[in-house]
Amino acid sequence: MLKITLRPRERVIVNGCVLRNGDRRQSITVENRADIVRESDLLDAKKKATPVSKIYFLLQTALINPKAREEIVPKIQSGLVGLATCFGAEMRGKVMQAANHVSMADYYKAMSDLRPVLKYEGELMSLKLPDRGAAAKAAPPPAGQSVSA
Repeated sequence: MLKITLRPRERVIVNGCVLRNGDRRQSITVENRADIVRESDLLDAKKKATPVSKIYFLLQTALINPKAREEIVPKIQSGLVGLATCFGAEMRGKVMQAANHVSMADYYKAMSDLRPVLKYEGELMSLKLPDRGAAAKAAPPPAGQSVSA
């Protein structure tokens, strides 16, 4: 069983059907297996795509749209293999857990596994890299070469 507490006006997708809660906080209990995802766990398709977010978006599509799984799952698996080669041990472990959950058709858990990787990728993308052009201009000329004005 799964107990879900929904905030006022919160949406949840159950087996591809979008449900919206009313004006009060409510709890529901799901008594059998269902594909369930909260709106807050979904990526916006309009958001800038990154390598991890592309895989996450495919996972959410597989979760929401069972008819698309046959086409999407090989893309997810291939993408996860690529991601596993890009990260250190901790994030690679999360990617491998996601791949394991995909092999068991548990797309929600695979999404959960990728959330920390998505966050880490965002942190990496926000880092400022040094301006190589400015560094090259400030560097002295190689030995034996003169500077022309």
